[in-house]
Parts: sequence; C-alpha cells; structure tokens
Amino acid sequence: MTCYSRYVAVGACLLLGLALPVTSQDNENGTVGEGLLNPLSLYTANYTIPVQPFPGLMSNFEIRPDCGEERYVGTGRLVGRRALITGGDSGIGRAVAIAFAREGADVVINYLPEEESDAQEVVEVIEATTSSQIFTIPGDLRNESFCIDLVNRAAEHLGGLDILVSNAAYSNITFDIRDLTNEQFDRTIYTNIYANFWLSKAIRPFLEPGSSIIFTSSGISQAPSGGLIDYGPTKAFVTTFSRSLSLQLAPFGIRVNAIAPALVLTPFLSTQGMTTEAMRQIVGATPYGRIEQPVELAPAFVGLAERAATYVSGSLWGVSGAQG
Repeated sequence: MTCYSRYVAVGACLLLGLALPVTSQDNENGTVGEGLLNPLSLYTANYTIPVQPFPGLMSNFEIRPDCGEERYVGTGRLVGRRALITGGDSGIGRAVAIAFAREGADVVINYLPEEESDAQEVVEVIEATTSSQIFTIPGDLRNESFCIDLVNRAAEHLGGLDILVSNAAYSNITFDIRDLTNEQFDRTIYTNIYANFWLSKAIRPFLEPGSSIIFTSSGISQAPSGGLIDYGPTKAFVTTFSRSLSLQLAPFGIRVNAIAPALVLTPFLSTQGMTTEAMRQIVGATPYGRIEQPVELAPAFVGLAERAATYVSGSLWGVSGAQG
C-alpha cells in the first residue's frame, strides 16, 4: 500500500463509512427556507489544508475553519455558568469557547504556549461580541501539577467552576508499529488519558449538583484505524471513562457525557500530513461531500452543558454527518 493510499484508508476509518459525493442546488450560504439550513450546501468542499507541525495554528490556513466567529448566535442558555475549556485556542475548543461565551458563560481556555497567537484571537472575538469574561492559561496538560494548578486558577478567575470541557488531544499518524516510538506513545497517552483523569479529579471538589463534564471523544474509538494505534485506544478510553464517571457522579447530580466528531477541519488535522489529493478522496467519500466544521459541534456542547439537560448523562453524542 502506498503512503497516499494509507492516508486515504486512515481518513476513511476516521469518517466511519463511505458514500458517494453529493450535490445541492440550494443557495451558496445553505439557506433553503425560513428557519432552515441545508448542511449539504452550507460550506464548500475544502481539500487544501496546510501541512504544519503539531500543534498547528489557525493563521496558517488559507481558508480558515469556521469556529463560529460570524455564524454562532447565542440565546442565553448558559448565563451565569463558569467553564474551563482545554484546547480552547483553535478548532473544536475555540468553537466551544465562542459559543459558550455567546450563551452567557464566563470561560477559561487552556492551550499550549506556542498557540498564544490563536488564543489571543479568541479573546478578541469574545471581548468584542459578548459581555462574558474570558481568561487564558497556557500550559502542557501532560503534567499533573499543571492540571491541578489550571483548575485552581480557573476557579479563582471565575469564582468557581461548573463546566469542564476536556477537549485537548494529541495524535500523529504512524503506519508501521516499528516506527511508533515510546516518546510518541507516551505523549499520546499522557495527553489523551492522564490529562482527562487529572482534570476530572482536580475539578471534582468544585462541582455542585447540576454541573457538567464533557469530553471530546472520536468516531475512531468505534472504528479503529491501523495508522492510529496509539490515538484510537485513547479515545476508546475517553468514551468508557466518561460513562464510568457518569455512574460515579450520578448520585451527586453531576452529569458526564462525551461527544464523538467525525473528521473536522482544524489545525489538529493539519498536523497529520495529509496531501491535497488524499483530502479530496477522503472528503469526497463523506455523505455530505464535505468536511465537518468546528462550529457544527458547538450546539452539541451547549446542549450537554445547559441546565435543561438534567437527565442527559453517560451518553456519547455523535456529531458525524450521518457517519455512524
């Protein structure tokens, strides 16, 4: 199997299924009628993404991922809430931070120090379009002491915490197990497993009945890929950990859920080394004929965090565009 075909195979696994490309005759902005948005024509198929080292930056995209800077409109569903969001500088975490702030929540975002420029963009967007508070705390989640400090500082900034969005992750496609180093394996395990454990443990004393923990899992946890033999199992852990923790915290009125995206246009994706042609094949195989945008996940995170979702716990929500 060639390197190119391997990328296509990995992408297909990430997408959890194959389908013929689709076309739409609707308006370019996806509008089809009063109150309706057609997901098929809402965005164009974007096959070109920059190839950059981890963690990747939004500023390196010619066509930027849509994180809701212009599109997301809040309705006050999280007024008075206080959220800590990891990986909140770009991609899914950025979309969640913007959505939460526009719904009325005060937020703290965490990210790696090298992502500072992206984080400052989030601050600017939130401060310019909302009255919510936004604080930034850079740092590496592979360190237990930092995870504890992050939670404590976030709670100090916001006067407490009642939402954790544990979203940050690490991945590096490796097609041959002989090329998978202990260093990479450890980085994946510590970022995707230990950090979720440490953050959940550290935030527990702050959580009162009605609080919510939301993890970002992945469709790959249900459909493993040979090129992601370290990343896939960590996402399976996230799904199981979320369900187990929901049982433990149910008697205390604390809800725990996870969200499983498909392949999302993010800086994270751009660090996986996929070529334009590989992206064309992968995206063309999706039921919607396009890649998922970060803002399309935001309503699910808001829905799981809002106080009306009182009986929603222990669930895995797929936001995958008909891909399982």
